[in-house]
Amino acid sequence: MKSISGIRGTIGGQPGDNLTPIDIVKFTAAYGSIIKSNGGKKIIVGRDGRMSGEMVRSLVVNTLIGLGLDVVDLGLSTTPTVEMAVVFEGADGGIILTASHNPKQWNALKLLNNKGEFISAEIGKQVLVLAEKEDIEFAGVDELGHYETDDTLLQTHIDATLAHPLVNRELIASKKFKVVVDAINSSGAVAVPQLLQALSVTDVTVLNAEMHGNFAHNPEPLAEHLVELCSEVVNQKAHLGIAVDPDVDRLCFVCDDGSLFGEEYTLVAVADYVLSNKKGNTVSNLSSTRALRDVTEKYGGTYYASAVGEVNVVTKMKEVQAVMGGEGNGGIIDPQLHYGRDAMIGIALFLTHLAQSNLSCAALRKTYPDYFMSKNKIDLPKGTDVPAILSKVKEQYAAFPVNTEDGVKIEFEKSWVHLRASNTEPIIRVYSEAPSVAEAEQVAKEVMEKIEGLM
Repeated sequence: MKSISGIRGTIGGQPGDNLTPIDIVKFTAAYGSIIKSNGGKKIIVGRDGRMSGEMVRSLVVNTLIGLGLDVVDLGLSTTPTVEMAVVFEGADGGIILTASHNPKQWNALKLLNNKGEFISAEIGKQVLVLAEKEDIEFAGVDELGHYETDDTLLQTHIDATLAHPLVNRELIASKKFKVVVDAINSSGAVAVPQLLQALSVTDVTVLNAEMHGNFAHNPEPLAEHLVELCSEVVNQKAHLGIAVDPDVDRLCFVCDDGSLFGEEYTLVAVADYVLSNKKGNTVSNLSSTRALRDVTEKYGGTYYASAVGEVNVVTKMKEVQAVMGGEGNGGIIDPQLHYGRDAMIGIALFLTHLAQSNLSCAALRKTYPDYFMSKNKIDLPKGTDVPAILSKVKEQYAAFPVNTEDGVKIEFEKSWVHLRASNTEPIIRVYSEAPSVAEAEQVAKEVMEKIEGLM
């Protein structure tokens, strides 16, 4: 899968069909060559805890060195840490080795520019073209790049998080929060407890803390995958539970009563807190809950929707000077820190908000408007003509308002459904939202039956 979300695939198999060592070297060399042609020299590299991580890291690092580029290797790290490290270190780019929420057989190269942000679609196309041509010039023996490791930049990231003007460590400490964390056998097992310790949260239990990458459950932080976390929060009488994905850029919470705060409501709650202190606009993608719009308008701001994909959200945020943005999948983007999804700043801001509210986590959730989302997917056989299918769906719903900026979003009187090809998997994502779970699921079911008929 080659998209704005990076070069992603399953490990093993045939070159070109899967993410094999040949593909890893080819795409890394193309990206590094473009950085070098623009006068770049230093690249930051970091990885999550996947089983294939060390193999992929070795290939990427040595390919960059072979191009004559200098590498700063963070080792096991988080996506937001690598993004911020590019800026901290004055680097010319970065590569994050993670397939985010995908299962253990997947890995990916996420490519960054010198601002620590995802490369543009234009640069991405250049990478793909150069990789296809394999027109790569490697360095001679006297011009090989240099290699160094740096395990201090996670703490630098945490220090920057604590320095955020809306993070109140003393207030958080006063509440003596008891927290259970699901670290999903990856980098969050180090990063999240270290952050909580810095925030003076000392009563912390970590589930799935062994960083072997053989994930204890599907790593996407959805309700059906967080049964253990919900149970442990209740059993331990904790104030809340925290779940992150393997690279710690997505975040969701479990309330004190074992209920899910709601992945969609992570951004809503953090935006509510930020907007109460700093007026402005917000952005989320077309597949996110309308509750963010409600909260934004409460404070006199304007809500804007972008196409799905972090780079699209960031572009729109800059365009409308948003003070908060992100995605309904638990992705928080706070431009006061950096333009990237960051579960670490999300945790710090949410805990400050919870402490300030003097409410339990479950009671805080009840202060937000109730919309219910159903997230489904349709697996695609190889060679499926997705644009043709979506075009036919659009024709069948021509009587309703339809947005085609990113896939097809159909607006009904009290609900909506958004259909789009995934950037990260061979599927059509089907997101729907309505005033009740049953209505959201029914809307999705009807549209999915139509799509399956068309396929």
